[in-house]
Amino acid sequence: MLLKKELGVVENSWYEASVERPPPSRPLAERTTADICVVGGGYAGVSAALELAERGYSVVLLEAQRIGWGASGRNGGQAIVGFGSDGECAIEKQFSPADARRTWDVSVEGLQLLRERIARYGIDCDFRPGYLSLAVKPRKSDELRRWMDHAAAAYRHPLQWIGPAEIGEWLATKRFHSAVFDATSGHLHPLKYCLGLAGAARAAGVRIHENSAAFVVERGDKPVVKTAQGECRCNFVVLAGNVYLGEYGDEIAPEVSARIMPVGTYMIATEPMGQERADALMRTRPAASDTNFVLDYFRLSADHRLLFGGADSYSGAAPRDLIARIRSSMLVVFPQLDDLAIPHAWGGFVDITMNKAPNFGRLGHNIYYLQGFSGHGLALAGMAGKLVAEAVAGQAERFDLFARIRHHQFPGGALMRTPALILGMLYYRLRDAL
Repeated sequence: MLLKKELGVVENSWYEASVERPPPSRPLAERTTADICVVGGGYAGVSAALELAERGYSVVLLEAQRIGWGASGRNGGQAIVGFGSDGECAIEKQFSPADARRTWDVSVEGLQLLRERIARYGIDCDFRPGYLSLAVKPRKSDELRRWMDHAAAAYRHPLQWIGPAEIGEWLATKRFHSAVFDATSGHLHPLKYCLGLAGAARAAGVRIHENSAAFVVERGDKPVVKTAQGECRCNFVVLAGNVYLGEYGDEIAPEVSARIMPVGTYMIATEPMGQERADALMRTRPAASDTNFVLDYFRLSADHRLLFGGADSYSGAAPRDLIARIRSSMLVVFPQLDDLAIPHAWGGFVDITMNKAPNFGRLGHNIYYLQGFSGHGLALAGMAGKLVAEAVAGQAERFDLFARIRHHQFPGGALMRTPALILGMLYYRLRDAL
């Protein structure tokens, strides 16, 4: 099977194959004005545009490709509470227990907001509640149990422990030792959700321009965002392009661009296996992920496929023999799926920060940025859009809480930070294996 590979992007997506996109929005080809110009058509950008338009602001949204082309349309579809154990640890080291709890509560609100939007705007995106964190061995199990106990004590978040004697009731596999079940988190079709949000934004009056990459942001009291054919003069800018901000990212926001790194993550989809077989594989059909540093994640689709992800790449290039590599990992978990064909494989970049905590802030007084979701963006990025809308409207307390999280640049500069990250990941892969 031939797959298109360009800058680490692999395009043979089951998500794309299973949706019918609206016709492309026309590129920006003139000079225009708006209260706010949003750069980036993923969850964060579309959510910010929607929230701002519903508050009465005029909004222009610029997307370099198509809505949901980046991580928002390629991810594992897992909508998860929190920031991951590393991100939470970083926040707890910097904040008081009360402020750390406030950030956690924002992440929980992000799940509530996601479900409210699905209902309010009638977004058909196959949402299903339930998420499993899986430990592959006793040592990992001890770490997972400590995390669960901490989440219960510090955040009052309800979680269920699943021991070795019970885990077979949840998954038809011998791969895992134990697990934690989170009934608040869940999973959905990520591209359907993103396109649904964009439809709601258009209905609210947002002017969306696809195929309109921003390459210059002229700062000042009235910033100007320029594309190849047009420009938007505005009062506020929201930068929500993350690692897909484009080849001009270092020029647009050099103060923050080195705080995130692109990490390629890739998925496969099996052919449909039928409802009975799928139900036997994962009885309650939760989303699932192991707790290794370089992790595998999986879930069942509404049409009874297994969607399995992993094969993270830190080099910027898609892995060789992608389907064979991920299929091999899938069969370690579910060897009984050996007979299923793999018609789809795809992937692209997510953005990570050094400490795995989100990175929000301002450049001057009127340019906001949202980045560094570190694999937890499906629910949190949508919530970030709400926070930046609150800040623009003058209620900045919650946005400023996240803006207080301190971040470091990746070491080595533009030339060396990718090789340094690859060496670091080799260490963690070895640690996971041992």
